[in-house]
Amino acid sequence: MTLAEQFLALDSLLMRHRQYWQCTAFDFDTIPWPELQGILSELTDDQVSVLDNDQNQLYQLFSQHISQLDELAKLCELPSSAHSQADYPFWISNGIKGRKFAQLQDFVSALPNTKQPVLEWCAGKGHLGRMLAFNGASNVHSIELQQSLCEQGQKSAQQQGLAMHFSQADVLKDDVTQFFNTDMHAVALHACGGLHQAFMRQASLAKVQQISFSPCCYHLFTANEYRAMSEDANKSELNLTHRDLKLALQETVTAPSRLEKVRKTELEWRLGFDALRKSITGEQYYVSVPSVNKAIFSDSFKSFCAWAADEKAIKLPQDIDYIKYLEVGVARKKITDRVELVRHVFRRAIEVWLVLDRALYLQQQGYQVSVKTFCEKQLTPRNILILANVH
Repeated sequence: MTLAEQFLALDSLLMRHRQYWQCTAFDFDTIPWPELQGILSELTDDQVSVLDNDQNQLYQLFSQHISQLDELAKLCELPSSAHSQADYPFWISNGIKGRKFAQLQDFVSALPNTKQPVLEWCAGKGHLGRMLAFNGASNVHSIELQQSLCEQGQKSAQQQGLAMHFSQADVLKDDVTQFFNTDMHAVALHACGGLHQAFMRQASLAKVQQISFSPCCYHLFTANEYRAMSEDANKSELNLTHRDLKLALQETVTAPSRLEKVRKTELEWRLGFDALRKSITGEQYYVSVPSVNKAIFSDSFKSFCAWAADEKAIKLPQDIDYIKYLEVGVARKKITDRVELVRHVFRRAIEVWLVLDRALYLQQQGYQVSVKTFCEKQLTPRNILILANVH
């Protein structure tokens, strides 16, 4: 199957099943799909949590109730990059946390072995560039927004005797065409949304010989209405928004139980306050309140409601039954979790759709393109690598 055929099959399937994923979980007080009512109500909270962390189990559970999930799973399968990791001296990993260093090792190992000059996009302190320089890249030019990170990265490279230099630039506003030329390997690991899209456009415009990148956070630095990159995606009727793009990111490596407990409390309180707000205003739709320091969720539900009401300019009555509204929040969280579970059946499919849009765009620019995974999901669910080289 070509990338275009895979994209079109996935697009068609997502279109046919959009009622299951193109919705907002907070909008529902009851399960919105009668055919899934039974199976979802039978699940315990622990089972929901376990299923949410295992995409294959999700496919299996719902395959008897939602058609074509076997086909969906196959369309989301990507070849893994077969590679062996290089050995690095201890000083290369200085300042890189364990899981991040393992991601970098796998990413670098999956790249084509080249001594070409490297352009490192959205480089941070240049951890990726340092590894490529150590592996023999003739020189590495690292582009980064924050001057302080450029300085730290330059200092590390000089201390370690690596052929690197940094440029500070806002890649969305500054003229970056000067950084690109034909004879180079342009790389980016987990550049967000508009940042990796700008990278793709500039690199392909300059006919850079090799482009290797792993996309991330597809909604950031972009318009709310998704602007497709390839001709095939431009013909799609999905009409994705930021909400849909965020769905692609909702497969996570399991968070520590302490964070899970705070998230649970936060969601229950937000939903409880929403029920209270509706009772006061008469409105029937969900309205979000801003993000807030998590310390507030170790206080009381009453104090959270006072803060949230202040944020929304709502005057609270004196005689509120806070226990009742908290109970509503707890009950609604159970519904929300189960609606999200169904939406999550399609999260990898949305991500693969977005990745294939990027791959097809590069094909249109004259590149030979492959899409594969570079590491296990346990290291990062954002494990997709797009490799492009000029024919």
